[in-house]
Amino acid sequence: MSSFIDYNNSKSFYVMSWISFIISFVGMAAGLIYLEMAIAAKAFFTMTYLFSISACFTLAKVIRDKHEAEKFVNKIESAKTEKFLTENTNV
Repeated sequence: MSSFIDYNNSKSFYVMSWISFIISFVGMAAGLIYLEMAIAAKAFFTMTYLFSISACFTLAKVIRDKHEAEKFVNKIESAKTEKFLTENTNV
């Protein structure tokens, strides 16, 4: 009665994600290097950029963990319901 759904990403999606991340990171770093601005301002922008990357990874992990926990709880509830129906069905 239970069904298996594969939520894994394809290898090409995984590679594309890393390539886009690396390109955006290198582009921002090059922009900061060649930006004509005081070193203190460059340092501030670098710090905020790195903090935003960290925040994005943390947010993605939190969302993934919540999704995994909900899947686990739903599996338990489904198993309890299936057991209840099996035990209380007159066949």
